[in-house]
Amino acid sequence: MNNKICKFLFFAVLAASVVTLSGCKSRKPSADMYGSDNMYGDPLLGDVPLNADNMGLPMDGDRSMFEPVMFPYDSSQVNPEEAGKVEAVAKYLNKGKGQGVIVEGHGDERGSREYNLALGERRALAIRDYLISLGVDASVIQTKSLGEELPASTGHDEGAWRQNRRGVFAIY
Repeated sequence: MNNKICKFLFFAVLAASVVTLSGCKSRKPSADMYGSDNMYGDPLLGDVPLNADNMGLPMDGDRSMFEPVMFPYDSSQVNPEEAGKVEAVAKYLNKGKGQGVIVEGHGDERGSREYNLALGERRALAIRDYLISLGVDASVIQTKSLGEELPASTGHDEGAWRQNRRGVFAIY
């Protein structure tokens, strides 16, 4: 009889736990709140999404004005030979010629989608930090990670991968 009571109590506690946990609300941010485009505003201001309803700023910009910053494999550090590209953007923005910039971080096809999105974000944030160190107001810099989703080259070799490891400036 004692054994039956123990089994009953065990299953009762287990059932109560399942019922309790199934009623918990998920803390995942909704797509309605943050959108699905991985684009955020100044990370220091709480990752405010950038969109057409956000102070009239556009979702897109002109990517043809400046050369992309290239990165070595698995790196998010802006190399000295690429620094001039970031400095040119900083000079342009500091002269008040543009309203702002969206820095897009990209990766090559190697690695998982999640890893490449995170690496693209680190690359965009590294460029953003460098722009800020050059005197660009943080409020005019947005970052966006595209990971491996929009390759510059669709090849599957080192030459193609080298072109895809980049940070792109979209000026608006």
